[in-house]
Amino acid sequence: MIEVAPGVFARRHAELDLTLGLITGSGDSLVVDSGMDPAWAREVSPSRIVLTHNHFDHVLATEAFLPCEVWAHEDCVVDESLLADRARYYPEPFEGRLVAPTRTFRDTVTLNVGGRRVDLHHFGPAHTSHDVVVHVPDAGVVFAGDLVEQGAPAQAGPDATPSNWRAVLDRLLELDPRVVVPGHGDPVDAAFVREMAIPSRGAS
Repeated sequence: MIEVAPGVFARRHAELDLTLGLITGSGDSLVVDSGMDPAWAREVSPSRIVLTHNHFDHVLATEAFLPCEVWAHEDCVVDESLLADRARYYPEPFEGRLVAPTRTFRDTVTLNVGGRRVDLHHFGPAHTSHDVVVHVPDAGVVFAGDLVEQGAPAQAGPDATPSNWRAVLDRLLELDPRVVVPGHGDPVDAAFVREMAIPSRGAS
């Protein structure tokens, strides 16, 4: 766990260089992406999880955190189709239960996490049709999901919209973040996001 600002943490995983998030307030917490390791659920008891998008490496462990609210954009679908993607990396069967979002939003919603404001934004399609940016205004931290990756180029699969990616990042930068937590890799700053290359569709 890396404390990127008071009460705001990035949890790094060697597996797929994945980065998850934890935002804490007074007696409450919120997890950004459940990831693939259910063991983390034994360490934290969040009232909410926010899914930045529906790719398997960001959602498979959600069941372990229940009961809690599961927030995502209204176009986020968590179903059996994600397991075909998982099978490209992990041929063994998935033993858990897929959990669909229980609370959704369209453009922006504000959550109260133990007296701390957390804003969820959807700035349009880019990495997926339903990317969620999680902003902690008092800490100057943004969780970007796979809109940003550090240590490897950002990826644009068949569900990406590369032509809109830069516009989405520009909206993210308007939040004036001091720290941007990527979906994979170490936390970065706004300059990194400003200079990052936009992937082409089908990058792998």
